[in-house]
Amino acid sequence: MTEDASKENLRHRLAEKMAGEITLSDKPGEALKKWRLNFEIAQTDISSYLGVSPSVISDYESGRRKSPGTLIVSKIVDALINIDSENGGHKIHAYEGMLYSDQASKAVYATYEYTYPMQLAKLATLIEADVANRGVEKPLYGFTVVDSKKAILELSSHEFQKLYGWSTERAMIFTKVSTGKSPMVAIRVTNLKPAAVVLHGLSIREVDPMAKKMAEVDRIPLLATTMDLDELIEALKHYSQYQVME
Repeated sequence: MTEDASKENLRHRLAEKMAGEITLSDKPGEALKKWRLNFEIAQTDISSYLGVSPSVISDYESGRRKSPGTLIVSKIVDALINIDSENGGHKIHAYEGMLYSDQASKAVYATYEYTYPMQLAKLATLIEADVANRGVEKPLYGFTVVDSKKAILELSSHEFQKLYGWSTERAMIFTKVSTGKSPMVAIRVTNLKPAAVVLHGLSIREVDPMAKKMAEVDRIPLLATTMDLDELIEALKHYSQYQVME
């Protein structure tokens, strides 16, 4: 397969994945918004690309407008992929490993996807965390609990990106950290950035100043908690189950 054919196949498979998730979701507007945030593309950029008013995209995402049909979803998905491609294709490339490998990393303790987003303040309350860096708050559509030593020592940067699951708009919770510096270094060298980072097992006073600085530069909210890990996972799992029942 030529390089161009390989890129086109990747784009096609990613588009199928995105469109399928949006159209099959109970809340297609939320799913659409999640993918737009994953690609870090503004509503105005999509509307300009499609030649529609920004309010159209906003209304679809908020549910004010009737759920988009498969044709509209396909056009929006193509717009996201094409805009990213024109900007260098960094997001498309970052999802390549997830599309072609379903192997779960041994570094992952737990991972969940939320149908409805969680706010950062709610996350901090649930896991009894202190905020080391406020960053830019984004809605959290899931979380991943990661063994930081295995992730940093055993995973390549390409494999590291698989820890995000299908949404970068998630909290990445690193366990077995000593200062918090190494996880932030690993995040700095990847194309995908989580919506929040949680350092587990550290008090806020023990967080390395350099970790805080890197979080500040990347504008990522950074939290620290000493909550029991099993209790932490159970609290986040309970939130996930509650959202499903709702």
